[in-house]
Amino acid sequence: MSVVAETPPRARSWSLPLRYALREMRGGLSGFYVFIACIALGVMAIAGVGSVAASLGDGLAREGRTLLGGDAAFSLIQREATPSEVAFLRSRGEVSVAATMRGMARTEDGRSALVELKAVDGAYPLLGELKLEPPMPVADLLARRDDAYGAAADPALLARLDLKVGDKVMIGSDTFQIRSVVAAEPDKLSGNIGFGPRFLISDEGLRATQLLQPGSLVRWIYRVRLPDNGADDRAAQRLVDDTRAALPHAGWEIRTRGNASPQLERTITRFTQFLTLVGLAALVVGGVGVANAVKSHIDRRRDVIATFKAVGGTGGSVFAIYLTQVIVLAVIGAAIGLALGAAIPFAIVGLFGQLLPLPVIAAVHPGELALSLLYGLLTALAFGLWPLAQVRDVPVAMLFREAATAIGHRPGVKDLAWIGLVVAVLLTLVIGLSYDKRIALAVVGATLAVFVLLRGVAAALMAIARRLPRSRITMLRLAVANIHRPGALTPSVVLSLGLGLAVLVTVSQVDGNLQRQFTAALPEKAPTFFFIDIPSSETEQFGTFLHQIAPNATLEDVPMLRGRIVAARGVRAEDLKPAPDAEWVLQSDRGLTYAAEVPAGSKVVEGRWWPKNYSGPPLVSFDKKLAQGLGLTIGDKVTVNVLGREITATISNLRSIDWQSLGINFVVVFSPDTFRGAPHTHIATLTESGSTPQSDAAVIKQVADRFPMVTSVRVREALETVGGVVANLVLAVRGASAVTLISAILVLGGALAAGHRHRVYDAVILKTLGATRARLIGAFALEYAMIGLATAAFAVIAGSVAAWLIVTRLMTLSFVWQAGSAAGVVVAALAVTVGLGLIGTWLALNQKPASVLRNL
Repeated sequence: MSVVAETPPRARSWSLPLRYALREMRGGLSGFYVFIACIALGVMAIAGVGSVAASLGDGLAREGRTLLGGDAAFSLIQREATPSEVAFLRSRGEVSVAATMRGMARTEDGRSALVELKAVDGAYPLLGELKLEPPMPVADLLARRDDAYGAAADPALLARLDLKVGDKVMIGSDTFQIRSVVAAEPDKLSGNIGFGPRFLISDEGLRATQLLQPGSLVRWIYRVRLPDNGADDRAAQRLVDDTRAALPHAGWEIRTRGNASPQLERTITRFTQFLTLVGLAALVVGGVGVANAVKSHIDRRRDVIATFKAVGGTGGSVFAIYLTQVIVLAVIGAAIGLALGAAIPFAIVGLFGQLLPLPVIAAVHPGELALSLLYGLLTALAFGLWPLAQVRDVPVAMLFREAATAIGHRPGVKDLAWIGLVVAVLLTLVIGLSYDKRIALAVVGATLAVFVLLRGVAAALMAIARRLPRSRITMLRLAVANIHRPGALTPSVVLSLGLGLAVLVTVSQVDGNLQRQFTAALPEKAPTFFFIDIPSSETEQFGTFLHQIAPNATLEDVPMLRGRIVAARGVRAEDLKPAPDAEWVLQSDRGLTYAAEVPAGSKVVEGRWWPKNYSGPPLVSFDKKLAQGLGLTIGDKVTVNVLGREITATISNLRSIDWQSLGINFVVVFSPDTFRGAPHTHIATLTESGSTPQSDAAVIKQVADRFPMVTSVRVREALETVGGVVANLVLAVRGASAVTLISAILVLGGALAAGHRHRVYDAVILKTLGATRARLIGAFALEYAMIGLATAAFAVIAGSVAAWLIVTRLMTLSFVWQAGSAAGVVVAALAVTVGLGLIGTWLALNQKPASVLRNL
């Protein structure tokens, strides 16, 4: 006896819809190209951003030891390590000492430029290679010969001062000969953004400059290389733990090979999150295309669906067949997007590998690709379930009867529950996996709000069109009627284009305001110069000298120290849980000052300022936003480490600070006696109205000649440096936003294609009744222009509000509405809407009336 294996009922329930779905797709993917393209674009954006970020993260992790210059780096600000501290580090491995600070390079003929000094010892570099042009040993490069120490300079310095290899410059009180050009530093990425070109010298040369005065803003870095047979992350962490235990009050800022450049890693993480959210916006825009495509497909398959039901097919089985098709098509689109996104790191390395300043290790990252696939499938389901669910309970008679109108029945409660579940899972993933959940929640909320508002705009536009008086102009009357008639394209076009345009307006407005901040005129009272490292003993002489060379300028100077917040409310800094926008204050040393009076540009908003003659226990004033981010209130204790000494002060008051004045402002200000006797320098600003590049150059020259230890920073040049970095970031945002706009255009094209059948029907009937081709084209053009104008107006408003919130709340900058970019968006929206609409109209008008009339 033989036994025939029976297919389990559950397997049969899915195999039948799959067979029917694949059988229907044998005729090709016509009508689903926009569906596939939208999913592919969104998935590609997310997979590409994630893959590049992961490849960069792998590169930083793999090259962390080289980027850091050792297995661990111990930094101190304003003081050198004591012999006992250095001896402890040398007992654990090979040590290289470096010092970084700013200085002024001066030529024999009086030209000068700000430089980033880096003084190294004979062991530098412990790891990696210092690339020089021409190449030479570091010892020969930096040795003293012919009454001058050797140096290597960044090419930018040579270009700025018109120098060449072999020329000499003055730094402080000594002379240096430029013997080579710095082509690459192995540990460059572990430092911060510099405002001047690199100038590499020896530690002996730095001491000869006499720039190392008490309180000078110099950072000493002690890099430790462990023996190669025991150099791993665990060994580096043991070294850190042992050092903290042996030297608990040294005030080290410590990095290991696992976090060689924490600020860079945080920046990459934040920027990756932002670009991922932009990619998700593109995917959501594409979701509208998915809904349009599915709706159009259901419309085209109306007869087939009716036949299925007429011969006994249930609504559930019909739903399962077309749901299976949606999933298969989403997988196809996602697969294309995954392939393109996974290839982006390889393309970047292949095309720009030698030019990249960051270590990108191209690889396939399954986790990032799986997450992108999940985003794509969930988006397709979230937008595809609504039009699919509409046919589940529609009677057969209605399906056969509605020949030219779309199905518009609301899904049932069960289908709405499934749609809500899919949307909830998608939102949970987006917010839960974000680095800054507050920003992710804001973006998600804004996207949902824009979608709801766009539906409202479409409904309002249709309602207004319905209530307008009947025009005597035929074309206008027909255009207005098309906007509100049953099955009108208005909701599809508004949704398709609205979100993409809103994102474009937001980016263009933020971009324009950043450009204005960094390239336009400075604030009216903004200082012309910052002067740093002014010795305390020469503060009065320096002020007198500036008044002599710039008698009409305003001078402001304050004392300045550097310190690190090591505890707050009795909790060590590493155990605090600050808000994302307050993390930065705990990540390194910060500028500190003391004052008897409220600093200019600050206003006490909580608590009271201490009396002028206060001499009691240390008090401190905090920026209010920063205090809120750290969870601090008046009366809380804060401990800072300054020059290896820990000082605890009580918060006396909170201030609001006007950062846009570009004046001297500190987030942390102490009472006057807190740092009595501590060595420190002063920082000063010079505000001169009507200054010119020539007058600025004269001031820099005279200050450099008279006070060689003082560093001059021209405010406009510093802003241009920061502006260049911001411009590169904005360029990446523009690229990601372009994906959103392309998705919007694709979706718009899909929406117009979805209504093509109804447009053909309208055109044939109207032509039969005597309408001319020109009149129909004019009517349709007016219709698309009115819809496009309404959508663009909403996008400008919504995008401008979003940009205002980003610029004023997140960036704390002033906002000026950019009318030019807004007008460009309006023009582009009209061109795209009318252009694509007329293309579809032209195709509809070319249809022969007989074939359409025969099937009515």
